[in-house]
Amino acid sequence: MKNKLTVVDFFCGAGGFSEGFRQQGFSIIWGIDKWEPAISTYNHNYDLSCETKDILKLSQDFGQINLIPNSEVIIGSPPCVSFSNSNKSGKADKSMGVKLTEAFLRIVVIKKYQKDSILKAWYMENVPNSLKHLKKEYSFKDLDLSEWAKSFGFDENSSAIKLDGNSFILNSANYGAAQSRNRVITGENISSGKFECPPKTHDYKIKDANKLKSYTSLHEIKNSIPNPFVKKSGKMILDPLYPRIEIAQEKLTDHFYDSGLYESQWKNSEFMKRNHPFMGKMSFPENVQNPSRTITATNIGTSRESIIYKSEIERSGDGEYRSPTIREMASIMGFPYTYQFKANGINAKARLVGNAVCVSVSRAIARKLRKELGLSRVIKPRIQCFPNLKDIYNLNTYLTKAFDNPPTKKKGSRFRMHPFKDGNMTVTLSNYNISKKTKPNNKWYTSIQYGNGNGYPSNNYRDNYFKNIEELISKQESGSEFLKIVNNGFSSKISKGYKLQELYENYTNQKQFKNPIKLIEEISIIIDRMQVENLIFRQNGVKVFKHKDSVPLKQLFALYAINKLSSIANEK
Repeated sequence: MKNKLTVVDFFCGAGGFSEGFRQQGFSIIWGIDKWEPAISTYNHNYDLSCETKDILKLSQDFGQINLIPNSEVIIGSPPCVSFSNSNKSGKADKSMGVKLTEAFLRIVVIKKYQKDSILKAWYMENVPNSLKHLKKEYSFKDLDLSEWAKSFGFDENSSAIKLDGNSFILNSANYGAAQSRNRVITGENISSGKFECPPKTHDYKIKDANKLKSYTSLHEIKNSIPNPFVKKSGKMILDPLYPRIEIAQEKLTDHFYDSGLYESQWKNSEFMKRNHPFMGKMSFPENVQNPSRTITATNIGTSRESIIYKSEIERSGDGEYRSPTIREMASIMGFPYTYQFKANGINAKARLVGNAVCVSVSRAIARKLRKELGLSRVIKPRIQCFPNLKDIYNLNTYLTKAFDNPPTKKKGSRFRMHPFKDGNMTVTLSNYNISKKTKPNNKWYTSIQYGNGNGYPSNNYRDNYFKNIEELISKQESGSEFLKIVNNGFSSKISKGYKLQELYENYTNQKQFKNPIKLIEEISIIIDRMQVENLIFRQNGVKVFKHKDSVPLKQLFALYAINKLSSIANEK
């Protein structure tokens, strides 16, 4: 058997799946993707001349399939967007994901069973949720290959490819990546008909278990990469993942620019991470002592999934926090410093990196296959040691942002926010009826949600309800002080409903009037100052909270403040 086996990569993207195989001595000969920046990136890094192709059309054309170079290994990463739980909260249409996956499997089957096939193994990567929507086993007929199978003497109903038992969920942190990223790998060593999961090399959760190496923390990678705010320099730097790579700092692409976020952006992310209505708390900013959370393809700084760092330069508000640079993302994904992403903007580059297969996982699969095939062991990863910067659009500017063009929201955008979650409940200010899911109409609502997610009770409070509980609050510990602060300062910051909406959409304040995000933050601060964190309000016949007999006292305070806010906003 030849020592250097060939690889063809479907849905190749930026080439992360191929990179792991290249580092283990495989020869990358062809990549297929319909997105031009992906193919351009793939061609640039593997010195190929592939063209964009739509695999759905390709999979139905036997002539085109026969033109794909035969290889010993086929790998593929069907797009995971429709399968992902983060897409429309897991309710997105899965049909396209199924079609793309089955198109890939159809081509694998043809290459596996064709006359004089040289295929020795195939592997497919996707999000774990994908398995729920695929068959456990596919016959030739299932893949629309009945006539093709008959022409080669196969029963159309016989098993052509099996996923059940040949699929494993792998966490990239268990293979040395500074990232916790769960992906399902399905595959097959043709000779055995099995996919044996590659053994873990690192311990993700408990150090020293089974004498594995300790996991790689985000701190180890982030602190080994130059500060993105340094001046341009020709000094030599080492790749934190591949010490054999030493390049001039000025040749490190896509890193020396200001990825700082506007306050409105990182504030939204902070709220969604720390105070989400029905999901658990997350670190803000990132906990660098652990592996990074999953690198995403969007690199936005406003969502719960956003990865956010404290900026290296002293700023308050705008620019106080930042997104990872493209190069930081690439290193977390396992790409060498020398790997280039051929796209003309930050969003396209983020998509190339975030949609890739983590290189450490791919490398582990390739290493295991080499062993199964009896090939010699590759000790040092085979890497490109010098960057090819020809025709590369480089994001480096060595400049800091002016923050003079703040983002705004669309007219009529929904608002929903609560100062804190305690007692498994929230007191919420919104500009729409949460229960009925109405559209905003310049009316503001006070409501309480008595639990997490859909199906839990929620009820609204009428305007001026706060007057009903004023005397009740005055009798509580710190109640009089709380009422004094709310009624002698805080209330004057609340504008009429239409203006409150305008301030929200533009994330601005106007004279003494504050936008609703700032008002909710201030309510939280006022209540924290009351030091009633561990005190309970027991209703004892006074029915303020419809679905609970006792609640944290701070929730009674929150109800008063938020209802006063919405009542003032709704005044004619």
